[in-house]
Amino acid sequence: MTLLQGTLLFGSAIVAGMINSVAGGGTLVSFPTLVWTGVSPIVANATNTLAMVPGAWAGLWGYRDEMRDTPKHYVYLLIPSLIGGVIGAILLRRTPDKTFALLVPFLVLFATILFIVQGPIQRWLKSAPTSGHSTGAVTTRWLIGVSFYQLLIAIYGGYFGAGIGILMLAGLGIIGLSNIHQMNGLKNLFASTINAIAAFYFIAVGLIDWPSAGIMCLGSIIGGYGAAGLARRLGQKFVRRTVIVIGLAMAISLFFKR
Repeated sequence: MTLLQGTLLFGSAIVAGMINSVAGGGTLVSFPTLVWTGVSPIVANATNTLAMVPGAWAGLWGYRDEMRDTPKHYVYLLIPSLIGGVIGAILLRRTPDKTFALLVPFLVLFATILFIVQGPIQRWLKSAPTSGHSTGAVTTRWLIGVSFYQLLIAIYGGYFGAGIGILMLAGLGIIGLSNIHQMNGLKNLFASTINAIAAFYFIAVGLIDWPSAGIMCLGSIIGGYGAAGLARRLGQKFVRRTVIVIGLAMAISLFFKR
């Protein structure tokens, strides 16, 4: 690895960590950089998954104050996150890259549109909260439906992961959360769980480029924690608009890359 390659990997991981902390989609910065430095696509994907885990943890710590008021039933979503992350990681190793890559632009675009119209849909479902979290009763049907949605996201996240932040933010908004910082905290919790369990599998099967992973882990920590504090200072409206802009930009770029 040359000095230029190491610098690019470190810088891309900082930017990716910041994007993931605020909205999600940092993979679109860090993954192509890994490929550019000569890492094969499959190994680059696995290495990037591992590298983004500490950044998500750092971002989660940055939102620790908002997370204290999060309804406890959302913790149940860690279960489908773990299961889906493993399934997606196995799929990555056993199926061609193009299988999920064709779906990525549509998934990201759909999730971004869903996030844009979150308010009207909440009102239509009569689930718009008044204090930053869901006030409706938690039923078995609710848990099954939300868990299935999270399972699908986790499978995709374990396979590639670009846009899972947008998908999770959209889903969290529809089911009742409105505080963007609280939503980002939950999103970082679930994303780090998905990436961590997938990374364990990638480590076990030998798909990690360790020199690149080490540099990028440090960069993602810096970006992940720094962005959480910055997002809080900028306010919810700015962050929400940033989520939408990032989501649309990601979708457009992915359509052009097809």
